[in-house]
Amino acid sequence: MRSALARQAAVGIIGPRQVGKTTLALKIAEERPSVYLDLGSPQDRAQLQEPELFFEREAAKLIILDEIHRTPDLFQPMRGFIDRQRRKGRRAGQFLILGSAAIDLLRQSGETLAGRIEYVNMTPVSAFEIDAGRTHEERLWLRGGFPDSLLARTDKDSFLLRRSLIRTYLERDVPQFGPRVPAETLERLWMMLAHNQGQLLNASRLAASLEVSSPTVSRYIDLLADLLLVRRLPPLIANVGKRLVKSPKVYVRDTGLLHALLSLRSLPDVLGHSVAGSSWEGFVLESLLAVAPDDASAAFYRTAAGAEVDLVLDLGGKLGRWAIEIKRTVAPSVSRGLKAAIEDLKPDRTFIVHGGEKNFPLGGGVEAITLRALSGLLRNAR
Repeated sequence: MRSALARQAAVGIIGPRQVGKTTLALKIAEERPSVYLDLGSPQDRAQLQEPELFFEREAAKLIILDEIHRTPDLFQPMRGFIDRQRRKGRRAGQFLILGSAAIDLLRQSGETLAGRIEYVNMTPVSAFEIDAGRTHEERLWLRGGFPDSLLARTDKDSFLLRRSLIRTYLERDVPQFGPRVPAETLERLWMMLAHNQGQLLNASRLAASLEVSSPTVSRYIDLLADLLLVRRLPPLIANVGKRLVKSPKVYVRDTGLLHALLSLRSLPDVLGHSVAGSSWEGFVLESLLAVAPDDASAAFYRTAAGAEVDLVLDLGGKLGRWAIEIKRTVAPSVSRGLKAAIEDLKPDRTFIVHGGEKNFPLGGGVEAITLRALSGLLRNAR
């Protein structure tokens, strides 16, 4: 974050609600002359009735604009101010803007601040950021990475916080960011996606259950993805001469929200539910992508003949392509589907992330590795 502010005139922190963006911004504000405005507050928005005058008056400070998606008309005057400051020799550290979703923020700033803004993605707490150990990892898996949920006094308190956050998204953020969607309909879709965690997207089947059209379901899923609540993992399209699966896999990104949607309040509840394996897969997936290099491309690989690997990361350069299979078992083995995928893709490295606490070779170039260890390898690759 600090290095981004040293490079670029504007920096945008993008992340879901309640992930800690404001806390981080206020910490930065303690380190340099700054002015902070919450654009969700009518009083703070009133200070920007004449944005050019406000920017000029505060030109010597870092201007922090929270909830920027509420006032997209600010991007044009921001561009003019940045260009005037550049002509005066100041090129970096002018704006820090915060948004709870990628949707309008990316669209608006992409149109007006090209070449003037750098984005920092802020995710919920990942497995690499917590204390080592199975107990801490399982707590994060159960509760998810939203700080208030993760640090709640009890599992019950954590569950109730997550249920409240779900209601906030449905009743406040969805109407704000997207087309008018009945909260009940979107909640049903979200719950259906939770029940089908990590499965191939079948929009027609979801549409039939919701009694809407397939394009409508696709738009609703687009909205959940733009709100950073759902991930669509694309299939890898490889020239391997095989018939490939072409539908994306869909995950509820935060497993705490996933478990709250399914009314799973405790770790035994999760372990006793059919979603346990796919929930763990999504947990590992998000943890790895949170620390992977920004320019890494992620996909899964599956053929009609049964070759399959959960995550393929193309890291570029000397690192090349990594194939990653995810199994919660503490005694992983190389499946026939993974062997076939390795033969097709010829990855530079192949890992099986498992639920144990040790790393060891499995033969054939496959490495069994803990989530924390693989997260460290990816972070060092950034």
